[in-house]
Amino acid sequence: MGSALVRLRRSTGLPVAFGGMVEPGRPRMRISELNGTATESLSRLAVTAGNGLGGKAVALARPCAVTDYSSSRQITHEYDAAVAMEGLRSVLAVPVVVRRRVRGVLYGALRTAQPLGDRTLTAAVEAARDVEQALVVRDEVRGLLEAARPRTAPYDDDRGAAWEQVREAHAALRALAPRIDDPALRTELLDVCGLLAEGPAPTSTGCRDGVQLAPREVDVLACVAAGSTNAVAAERLGLRAETVKGYLRSAMRKLGAHTRGEAVVAARRAGLLP
Repeated sequence: MGSALVRLRRSTGLPVAFGGMVEPGRPRMRISELNGTATESLSRLAVTAGNGLGGKAVALARPCAVTDYSSSRQITHEYDAAVAMEGLRSVLAVPVVVRRRVRGVLYGALRTAQPLGDRTLTAAVEAARDVEQALVVRDEVRGLLEAARPRTAPYDDDRGAAWEQVREAHAALRALAPRIDDPALRTELLDVCGLLAEGPAPTSTGCRDGVQLAPREVDVLACVAAGSTNAVAAERLGLRAETVKGYLRSAMRKLGAHTRGEAVVAARRAGLLP
């Protein structure tokens, strides 16, 4: 959230930005991050869905803006005192939406009453996408860790099912990583994949058996290990089917494997896959 607010101010030129996350299980969000503010009037402010500009953005799940907050007829005015204390006039609010659920709101504001153009709103929406992307990664990692947690069930079938969940999560995270623009976040995600595979982090092309695989070759093998066909792997990775075949052939050659299954087994032995 903090880095998204910095990007919002830089890309829009707005002097003030703030935001917060929707509280789990409650129809409200709480402002937790401030950037460029002069007072603490907005800090920890709880905004109920439907109320004020941010609450309207939460309720509608779409960006909203007003030219003069205190006199606008488009919103309710429960939070006028806090907004006036900060001296804000023109304000926009962009929801952070993940899997059709609003998870937070980013605000940008001016201390003068003037229209906020489409370019400003578009830049604010792009900043919100950064938060959405980070939340998707966090959700995927939580699912992966949950799948990897030791099960209490004593039966081999249950343990086998749990490992299949781990492998599916690993493949999903490997497919997600190349779409992450933030290099630090992408590296952190790949490090998690490496820990799960019990080998070196996938940011390296090497493995403990000395085999050198390209990151995309590992991505393809992760999809194959999760049961994906070449066509499905191509769709998940954003590649052409022929490109997937090329990566798979290259990985098989390096691993000394003659079939897809042998390649997966060899990659697991090498610590590249869970």
